[in-house]
Amino acid sequence: MLAAVQAARPNAGALPGPQGTAAERDVAVGVYLRRTYSTGFFLGVPFTIGYITSYIYNYRAERPAGQSVLLALGGVTIAAGAMVVFALEGLICVGMALPIAWVIAWPGAVLGRIMARRASLAPTGAGMALLVPLLIGVEPRAVPPRHEVVTVVEIAAPPDVVWHHVVAFPELPPPTERLFRAGVAAPIRARIDGNGVGAVRYCDFTTGSFVEPITDWDENRLLAFDITSQAPPMSEWSPYRDVHPPHLDGYFRATHGEFRLTPLPGGRTRLEGRTAYVVDMFPQLYWTVPARAIVTAIHTRVLHHIQTLAEEEAHR
Repeated sequence: MLAAVQAARPNAGALPGPQGTAAERDVAVGVYLRRTYSTGFFLGVPFTIGYITSYIYNYRAERPAGQSVLLALGGVTIAAGAMVVFALEGLICVGMALPIAWVIAWPGAVLGRIMARRASLAPTGAGMALLVPLLIGVEPRAVPPRHEVVTVVEIAAPPDVVWHHVVAFPELPPPTERLFRAGVAAPIRARIDGNGVGAVRYCDFTTGSFVEPITDWDENRLLAFDITSQAPPMSEWSPYRDVHPPHLDGYFRATHGEFRLTPLPGGRTRLEGRTAYVVDMFPQLYWTVPARAIVTAIHTRVLHHIQTLAEEEAHR
């Protein structure tokens, strides 16, 4: 499997040292074979790198605890950088995952130092290197929870004017928000094929299109749709062209969307955008924070565009 991963990536090869070899192997087992960013992957890999680095550093002579921890954190950072160099991951994902890796490598380094000081337990150093791929290989895949983001704007236009800009809208201006400029997919336009329930809406992003079959069509009140196909959520930064790490394929999935229109006094409209999504990556608590920020930024960009179009039409 490792050979297959290396052959599939430009300039791929063995990562330097025991940390790199272990990291590359565990990526192959967890991500490319099991297709999962699991507990074993996100906790086990940095813990093991921290453990092995500190174990080797302290095996022949006892070293200061601070140096052992710093060396372990450096080992994790080098392994993460090697993932980018050998095109296994992109800079954005690695940069977001590093804080977790540093935190988990710390206790690994402490344990590795303790074990190295007990010479009679030397075989555990090699044993730890085998523990993580075993854990990743047998760990059951959990069903990810469903999340929802709701964003609201008030528009100085009646619902019948707002409605047709919700159903489809022309191209937005180029994004200026920092999140989108960093590579996150930005909405460009929306178009629809057909009318009513069963029609198919397409929301075009900078990375491709979301396919959205209409499930509820209550004119001037509610537009609801499932999301049956979606574009990658971002374009990764990498020294190589067209790097496409596995986490861009289905680990963040939007599943359902809605626009709800409520008439307000004075010919105004309350427009509510809803998106349901899942994040199939551990730890959920960590990765749902950037996921929520991305969905909120997309909502804000689309709803403000609809607001501008509707208000311009209403005031002509």
